Amino acid sequence: QVQLVESGGGLVQPGGSLRLSCAASGFTFSSYAMSWYRQAPGKEREYVASINSAGNSRTYADSVRGRFTISRDNGKNTLYLQMNSLKPEDTAVYYCRRDMNYWGKGTLVTVSL
Repeated sequence: QVQLVESGGGLVQPGGSLRLSCAASGFTFSSYAMSWYRQAPGKEREYVASINSAGNSRTYADSVRGRFTISRDNGKNTLYLQMNSLKPEDTAVYYCRRDMNYWGKGTLVTVSL
């Protein structure tokens, strides 16, 4: 069955960096576009970034463009999100998503002094 497991979250100071990973299994990872979403406390889940199956086309939400980079390693069945210049408003649970509404359980990112 499809499994998506996020990791790499934690506590970081404003201006810092984190790299999130999403390990995929149970499907042919290289055949699917993948996305990152996030949900801040008390807010709805929102789109962050997506990447096509080959890894050569990316899109970003305006709020993260220029600071975050989505990438993938199809040989390792893993999706990444490099997050730089983090802000307190980036605090959220981050989820990876595959088409047909498959989601991981999320990893918490907290940006605070």
